[in-house]
Amino acid sequence: VQLQASGGGLMQAGGSLRLSCVASGIMFSIYRMHWYRQAPGKQRELVATIRNTGDTEYADSVKGRFTISRDNAENSVYLQMNSLQPEDTAVYYCHAEERQEYWGQGTQVTVSS
Repeated sequence: VQLQASGGGLMQAGGSLRLSCVASGIMFSIYRMHWYRQAPGKQRELVATIRNTGDTEYADSVKGRFTISRDNAENSVYLQMNSLQPEDTAVYYCHAEERQEYWGQGTQVTVSS
């Protein structure tokens, strides 16, 4: 099983980035998919969730700015991040959850003011 996250980078405040996570080795369509992030010195926090039904949930800090989506044909989950702020700086991880759980390796997002 592998979750490969990509799309991070350095962005100025107000900019946008799109993260991608491609899964292999799992029946992707049945998994609940999450994006988490962890900033230096802070605990990992849940950013967004998309269920196998397509229902979504967001942390209050990103509502209205971030959008999670999935493409089951591509075994992929995405996180569109708009209006980025310095406090969004973190390593972002994708997470697959069903009876078992799997984590991706993380992708760094740095937002400068």
